[in-house]
Amino acid sequence: MKLGEGGFGPVYRGTLADGQEFAVKRLSRSSGQGFNEFMNEITTIAKLQHRNLVKIIGCCVQEEEKMLIYEYMPNRSLDHFIFDQTRGELLLDWPKRFHIICGIARGLLYLHQDSRLRIIHRDLKASNVLLDDDMNPKISDFGLARMLTGGDQTEGNTKRVVGTYGYMAPEYAADGLFSVKSDVFSFGILVLEVVTGRRNKGFYHPDHSHNLIENAWRLWTEGRPLKLIDTWLESSCNLSEVLRCIQVSLLCVQHHPEDRPSMASVVIMLGSEIALAQPKQPGFLTEKEHGAGPEIGNESSTNEISISLLEAR
Repeated sequence: MKLGEGGFGPVYRGTLADGQEFAVKRLSRSSGQGFNEFMNEITTIAKLQHRNLVKIIGCCVQEEEKMLIYEYMPNRSLDHFIFDQTRGELLLDWPKRFHIICGIARGLLYLHQDSRLRIIHRDLKASNVLLDDDMNPKISDFGLARMLTGGDQTEGNTKRVVGTYGYMAPEYAADGLFSVKSDVFSFGILVLEVVTGRRNKGFYHPDHSHNLIENAWRLWTEGRPLKLIDTWLESSCNLSEVLRCIQVSLLCVQHHPEDRPSMASVVIMLGSEIALAQPKQPGFLTEKEHGAGPEIGNESSTNEISISLLEAR
C-alpha cells in the first residue's frame, strides 16, 4: 500500500471501515524532520480549511512513532504529470494546467490573506501539490510553514534556511529573509514548470547553460515567449492564457521582493484581461552564483524531494 517516499519518510494508502480512503505519512526515524516540525505541520494544517489545501484527518504520536493521516489524493502529485511526457500529454492538456495554476494561486492567497492566520509555506513546489479525482490541486506538506503572529506582519527571518533549492527566493536562500513574497517567487517558478514541462533545477538546453528562469527571461526579452510552451500542449493551448501565465510568472520571480505582486494581484491577473506590467529582471540564483555564498547540504529522496539547510550570512 506504499504510495511513495519523501524526504520525511514513506507515505501509505489505507481504507477506513466505512470505505473512506486516506493517506498516511509516517515520519522516518532517520528523517531530517524532528518533533517540532511534525507538530508544526499538525497545528498549522488543522486550522486551515480551503478547497485548494489538503485536509488532515488525524494524527498519531506514540513514543518514536509519528504519523499524519490525510485525505487520499488518487492522482498523486503534480510533478508526476508535468515532468512525464506520456502522462502529461494524456491527462494534462492546457485547460487542466491553467485550472491547476489558478487553484494553487487561490490556495496561496488563502494562506497569505484570507485565513485567520497568515502563513508562509516556504516549500511550495510541484511535488507538494497533490491532485484529486478531478485534477483539482491541493497544496500539501506544511512541515516547514511559518505562522506570522502580528496582524500586519508579512515577513520574518531565520538562521536556518529550509526548503528546496530551485524554488527558493534569492533573499531567502542568501540571507534567511522569508515573506509572502518568497512564496510568490516559488509560485512563479512553479508556473514556469507547468507551462514548459521542465524542471527549474536541472534544466538543460543544448544551445546555452541558462537555467529555466534565465531561459524564460531571454526568450521574453527577445519577443519569443511562446518558444517556452511544452511541445505537446500546442494543440490544446489558449495562446493568450499561456502568454498571460508566462508574464505573471516572470512578474513573480523578479529579483526584489517589493517588485513582485501579491497573491491577491496574481489571482486577479490570471482571471481577467487587464493589462499587465512589464517584468523586471528575475532573481536567477544560479548554482554558479550561489557557489560564493554559504555552503548548502542536501537531504534528497527517491522522488527528488529535498531539504536544503544553510546558515544565513
